[in-house]
Amino acid sequence: MDSVNFFTTTANELVGYQIVRQLGIVHGAAIRFSIGAQRFLDFLKMITGNRKTLCTRVCERARQEALHVLIAQASERGANALLAVHYDSTELPQSITEVFAYGTAVVVKPTNFPSP
Repeated sequence: MDSVNFFTTTANELVGYQIVRQLGIVHGAAIRFSIGAQRFLDFLKMITGNRKTLCTRVCERARQEALHVLIAQASERGANALLAVHYDSTELPQSITEVFAYGTAVVVKPTNFPSP
């Protein structure tokens, strides 16, 4: 689906649109391996003093990947919007982190009345 015409929101509704059909809960996940990550990040901090920037980029990339999978799954069901989108993460054994995104896939259409 064209991402320009696909809506995502953390809200339970999309202002200016009517829900035509609910297609159910969808989810997307991204797995990150961090074996030796702490030692590597400590080394980077020692060299650059900027460990936070690298960590932030890695986390943001994981969130974007999970969202991309989430949108793909919703699109496969015929949705053009995701409502109540949330993120979660879980640390698994052996320094593995799962970033998980989930929401409700819906089909929406514009309402016929102007929004406030």
